[in-house]
Amino acid sequence: MPPTDHQRVARLVGALRQTVQPERVVTAGADYDAGRSIWNGAVPARPGVIVRCADQADVQAAVRAARTHEVPLTVRGGGHDWAGRALSDGGLTLDLSAMRQVTIDPAAEVAEVSGGATAADVVAAAQPFGLTAATGSAGSVGMAGLTLGGGYGPLSGRFGLALDNLLSADVVLADGSVVTTDPEREPDLFWALRGGGGNFGVVTSMRVRLHRVPALLSGLMLFPWDRREAVLTALSDLLVESPDELTVQSGVLPGPDGSPAVFLSPTWSGDDDAAGERALARLAALGTPLVSQVGPTTTSDMLAGIDALFPFGRHVVIRSRSVPSLTPDVREALGLAGDALTSPYSAVSVHSLHGAAARVPVTETAFGNRDPHLMIEIIALWDPSDTQPAHHLAWADKVTDALASDALPGGYPNLLGPEESARIAHAYGPNTARLLEVKRRFDPDHVFRAISLPDPS
Repeated sequence: MPPTDHQRVARLVGALRQTVQPERVVTAGADYDAGRSIWNGAVPARPGVIVRCADQADVQAAVRAARTHEVPLTVRGGGHDWAGRALSDGGLTLDLSAMRQVTIDPAAEVAEVSGGATAADVVAAAQPFGLTAATGSAGSVGMAGLTLGGGYGPLSGRFGLALDNLLSADVVLADGSVVTTDPEREPDLFWALRGGGGNFGVVTSMRVRLHRVPALLSGLMLFPWDRREAVLTALSDLLVESPDELTVQSGVLPGPDGSPAVFLSPTWSGDDDAAGERALARLAALGTPLVSQVGPTTTSDMLAGIDALFPFGRHVVIRSRSVPSLTPDVREALGLAGDALTSPYSAVSVHSLHGAAARVPVTETAFGNRDPHLMIEIIALWDPSDTQPAHHLAWADKVTDALASDALPGGYPNLLGPEESARIAHAYGPNTARLLEVKRRFDPDHVFRAISLPDPS
């Protein structure tokens, strides 16, 4: 008689405690609770066992043991994936959160980043050397997961997506072996990692290109809701004309009195401060802001501001659409989002892919959309004590549906939920066949399941 799932996990735990320090193999208690704590507090999954990895050897041992005992495996880096794919209900979770070392080579302008480091860890380590990294917009996100799936952020216009700044990676494969991949060593794997996510192995360390940016100008502008059409219409024109050095995040937030407001969060990363001040002044002139807090800042402070808006533990559902521009229909959908807000914590965030990120040929990495576009993130967020979660989910779906007529095929893999198979099928565009071939080569048994890949059939 084959072993039950419970028996497999019990045998796995015993085997792990022979190869990993026993205190790092947890099935209950405070360390277990810390290991299963992720950004989205609504995820109920409870792994059968968590290995709180201290180094690459722990990762190798855990991967081998999971294969031997036929127990599903997941990897927790920053724990920020809203869909909860960092946790395997009843399976084995590799918790990399203790592997947060970041080493800076200031001469080469490179960071060596361990697999559990967050974006905030990387920029904090780089900042004393006058360097920064291309990250997403939040600091608590795991740098590896963000990078492998894409990484829209405040510096994307000038330096590309986070994945465009990946130089090499150390990867534990499904058999427990380790490879170092870069443009010369295992180039197919390196290609697939840049957009295909953690579907090929566990990235235990990676080298990331840094950038010398003497000063940043950034902040937040909030405009009255009754001026949204004028602001968004003018913004649409400005986004088309934006230089690489200016990346503007925009969208809908609750204002100071709780009613909806249009927000702009511009970041100027150029060397000419006067040009930056002129660019930001043009944005401020789109209307009379309710709030305008823009000035010199650091990447660390920018990321911390977003983390404060979206802390760990609230319940979350995210939907997303990618659109070519702020067309009248898109502007109308954003108006619907604000008018129908169901939570004081929810938001719609519009990320711009332009400049350097849009000049990378689409087949150079696995990332499937390099045409200039806007990625719209619909974030339904509510307190765990809220008794009407369906109300917030319905809001997110309603806004998503309203954007459908202008939406591009596919979407941003880092945000697509596992149930969105029709859009996942198109998410990698012309790169789909090659990506799936790399998956078959490096992980034919589907040991690693991270962001969703298209169905091979």
